[in-house]
Amino acid sequence: MPLPLSIRHVVKEFPSIAGRGTTRAVDDVSIEIAPGELFFLLGPSGCGKTTLLRMIAGFIEPTSGEIRFGDRDVTFLPPNQRNTGMVFQSYALWPHMTVEANVAFGLDVRKTPAAEAAKRVEAALSAVRMDQYSKRKPNQLSGGQQQRIALARALVIRPEVLLLDEPLSNLDAKLRLELRSEIRRICKESEITTVYVTHDQKEALSMADRVAIMRAGRLEQLGSPIELYQRPRNRFVAEFLGETNILNGTLRALHGSMADVETGAGMLRGVLIEPKLGLNQPCLVCLRPEHVAFGSAGNLHATVRDSMFLGELEQGHVAVGSENLRFTRVGGGARAEVGTRVDIGIDPNKVVVLPVSDASSHT
Repeated sequence: MPLPLSIRHVVKEFPSIAGRGTTRAVDDVSIEIAPGELFFLLGPSGCGKTTLLRMIAGFIEPTSGEIRFGDRDVTFLPPNQRNTGMVFQSYALWPHMTVEANVAFGLDVRKTPAAEAAKRVEAALSAVRMDQYSKRKPNQLSGGQQQRIALARALVIRPEVLLLDEPLSNLDAKLRLELRSEIRRICKESEITTVYVTHDQKEALSMADRVAIMRAGRLEQLGSPIELYQRPRNRFVAEFLGETNILNGTLRALHGSMADVETGAGMLRGVLIEPKLGLNQPCLVCLRPEHVAFGSAGNLHATVRDSMFLGELEQGHVAVGSENLRFTRVGGGARAEVGTRVDIGIDPNKVVVLPVSDASSHT
């Protein structure tokens, strides 16, 4: 049975570069990961996600806090007593060993009986669809195939928790796309609780059950990919997850969970994220480019400033009042010509009203 993973008020401090005091790489992070969940730690370089992953693996001890696999406290256990499987960015395959020998390495260390080890190696290679390459050496495989072998090696020991540290970052763009769905399939079929570190937003949005977005060691927001994309809690999360329009405004009216905001583009209605925002207070409006809709029923008048045809997409900017809004249109319709006057319609449910403060949410 897959185990839940609990990270409770974990802090990691390192000596500062200047030699005075300490720097917090991970700052009071608490996360509950469900059994069998494919959970992503996402954030820019230096945000603390890899440090947190290495504490889960046991390679680094936390300064304070607690890490539990189910009911078992593993906070200060060494890596070989945690039963985790790790997939590194560099694959870390033995070049002189065959594929099956690489996969069997962890079982050999555990002194698994030969007959059982052979069955488990065969099953692991079958799960990653690499069983026909069992007699080859790693240097006879492509980068994507090597990554599958590294994943099979982690799975074969039947870990309680599977840890992946940016496993696709060394692959080309096309191969990364192909392996996203494969890695998700393998993780979900194996039903192992999985923690996956990446700085690639598309990777996280397309693969994860839930995502924790980190910045400067702190947890900014946690939720499903759809929730994070459609309902970011602050400007950092909104801008980190894809392109967006951010407009300064003043809150003028409240309608339950909705708010009317006066902006340079006119009066916009949107979903109020921070209920403590009051009338006439400054705020931000977040509007994704794909929600800037052209049409005769639109309530805003705009002029096309620039347009770029990208095959299945068209992207550009429209001038609305004193604002320039980025737009994205999907499909093979007529291209928006520069200088054309257009009407813009914006669905209030696609607009998010945010506080101006961008402090960490600690959620």
